[in-house]
Amino acid sequence: MSTTFQLDTATSRANPTPAPMKRLTVPAIRRRKKDGVTAEPIVMLTAYTARQAQLLDAHCDLLLVGDSLGQVIYGLPSSVPVTLDMMIAHGAAVVRGSYHAAVIVDMPFGSYEQSPQQAFENAARLLKETGCAGVKLEGGEAMAETVRFLNERGIPVMGHIGLTPQAVNVLGGYNARGRSEAEAAKIVADAQALDEAGAFSVVIEGVVEPIAIAATQAIACPSIGIGGSAQCDGQVLVTEDMLGMFERVPRFVKRYADMASVISEAAAQYAQQVRDRSFPGVEQTYQPK
Repeated sequence: MSTTFQLDTATSRANPTPAPMKRLTVPAIRRRKKDGVTAEPIVMLTAYTARQAQLLDAHCDLLLVGDSLGQVIYGLPSSVPVTLDMMIAHGAAVVRGSYHAAVIVDMPFGSYEQSPQQAFENAARLLKETGCAGVKLEGGEAMAETVRFLNERGIPVMGHIGLTPQAVNVLGGYNARGRSEAEAAKIVADAQALDEAGAFSVVIEGVVEPIAIAATQAIACPSIGIGGSAQCDGQVLVTEDMLGMFERVPRFVKRYADMASVISEAAAQYAQQVRDRSFPGVEQTYQPK
């Protein structure tokens, strides 16, 4: 039986133990959409660490190691400064911490736009050094040739259209896209170009709902919405946004928890016990086997 390595927190926080290989594959995700219909919507969340991957893995079809880690993990102002080495380090950690979901890793800004050859060199590094199932890159018709080049050479590609965060300096902000007729037509054309180039799915971000639906209906591969429409073939959110780790999140994000408050309250209790010397001693917390 094929095996992968999963972190076993029952014994040690960093002790790899074999687990049955039951990963979803890119073709299996692609087959979710049949004759324009996805009977079982695709569940996708971001993950940046091995432990986070462990907690999310059983519930997700896809785990995205997004370049949003620039803001979420490193406190950067945008995803533009994120490097390939950063994506590789976090991608490898997420693969190690999961065994069910297919792991997709973002190609960071500057690692694929120059040419299909540049994109292949860097995407090949991502696959070889992380063990991920595929890569994601931003851009529509302009990237179709690159998507085809990678796909024909054994690298599965997820596209990303609409609001593309790596192009924030050109777009002038994070506003919803598709409000004008010309922009709406371009979004649908971008989706079709990526689909025809062999993308196994396309993320549609920050697009007004009628256009997100139109783009979804125009392509044979599954669409993954984020601030698009519930009618997309799947959905993705930044996990930290969904968990309520930040005070300010995009308007389309539903918070399913308030983890920031939980962590803050736990830290406050710990700090108070340390300061008033009521912190439990070893004999109260350690139970030898």
